[in-house]
Amino acid sequence: MTIAVGDRLPDVTIKRVASDGAEDINTAEFFADRKVVLIGVPGAFTPTCTHNHVPGFIENYDAIRGRGVDSVAVLAVNDHHVMTAWARSTGAENKLDFLADGNGAFTQALGMDVDRSSSGLGRRCRRFSMVIEDGVVKELNIEEEHGQAVTSGAARILEQL
Repeated sequence: MTIAVGDRLPDVTIKRVASDGAEDINTAEFFADRKVVLIGVPGAFTPTCTHNHVPGFIENYDAIRGRGVDSVAVLAVNDHHVMTAWARSTGAENKLDFLADGNGAFTQALGMDVDRSSSGLGRRCRRFSMVIEDGVVKELNIEEEHGQAVTSGAARILEQL
């Protein structure tokens, strides 16, 4: 079942890219007592994610933070080495929190997993964005069109904040 507005996020251990590598984080603790914009993407370095989705959040980072958001985080079913390289390549490693869900456990617990085997990508994360307050989903935007980043883009999040 897909997570919905009003639901509490599942409690899973994933990795967060850090300046000195990666660290294990508990999602319940990471999202507790703060307001976070979480974007889910099918994969690091994929075209729509790299050229359309994440750049909007980088460009609008200050505006998003200015509306009371403590963190903007990007989640992908990639290992932490790939997410570290992607964070560096985007230039956002000191802005966005890059979350590596290498085994897809958090993505699956959210009900946001999708089979992209026909494209050679295996199980991935659906493209989405959400506003989370103290671990509870307040806004949820799931992208229905493959290769698009409109419904889940930064402009939509800014409207909701």
